[in-house]
Amino acid sequence: MESISALNVFVQVAETRSLVAAGRILGVSASAIGKRVGALEEQLGVRLFHRSTRSITLTAEGTMFLERSRRILAEIEAAQTELSQVHMSPRGRLRVSLPQVGEPFLSVLAQFKQAYPDVDLDLDFTDRRVDVIEEGFDAVIRSGNVPDSRLTARRLGSYRMLLAGAPAYFARHGIPDSCADLAGHACIQFRYPNTGKLQVWPLCPDEIAADFQLPTSVVCNNLEARILFALQGLGIAYLPDFAIGPHLAAGRLVHVLPRCAENPAPFHIMWPSGKHLAPRFRVFIDFLHAHLFPPA
Repeated sequence: MESISALNVFVQVAETRSLVAAGRILGVSASAIGKRVGALEEQLGVRLFHRSTRSITLTAEGTMFLERSRRILAEIEAAQTELSQVHMSPRGRLRVSLPQVGEPFLSVLAQFKQAYPDVDLDLDFTDRRVDVIEEGFDAVIRSGNVPDSRLTARRLGSYRMLLAGAPAYFARHGIPDSCADLAGHACIQFRYPNTGKLQVWPLCPDEIAADFQLPTSVVCNNLEARILFALQGLGIAYLPDFAIGPHLAAGRLVHVLPRCAENPAPFHIMWPSGKHLAPRFRVFIDFLHAHLFPPA
């Protein structure tokens, strides 16, 4: 641990630009600090500081060594914190941004809170693109690809979008056999809150005319509303399988035109790269990975 102590002395001198101030922080004399710095320079074979009677500044080698030293000390501190909390129940606050949908997130988050009552959840449900670092989030959960190279990501699972409607609706209007048949159906469409544009349905181009337009019987910007309208027999909606799985299994909704489908889209949880993962965050990530999209 002697070398670690020397690194700590070096970092304190580099940050305070003063042997006296560094000694005051570390509880030793300025002369002792000077000797430690001199010994470190001799050991490394480079000069770390330019010294004068009035100031201390880093050399080019010192600037490079400072960045490495800070990382080493941060890793040691993180390891000590982690080891000290091995036998402790995860606790503390987590601030997480999630998509503005209910299931399966609400049920899984409730299960997590029951399993880890000492972890406080601060949840922000929104579909806007948040800046995880600038806005102070511990993590963000979103579908699609990872948009920010500053973030580390873990895949939580994937989902598919399906065209579905209620049996009562199809009993009145018939089941569409082709994409062109949708022109005679009530379509429950989604408008993106950020852009105002309607969501595009993946229709087969060889089954429709170039100027084909979907009917807009109902338009809304909320997932739960579209599911409710579909369950009430108001039309066909384009919905994620994770949100309607129980309704499909129970026969309350029927999947139609299965060839009208896109590739599965991933869900990721993302957090600032290089950030030490506290025990509460580690168990949160593992819990979501295990419970949000369990293998069939």
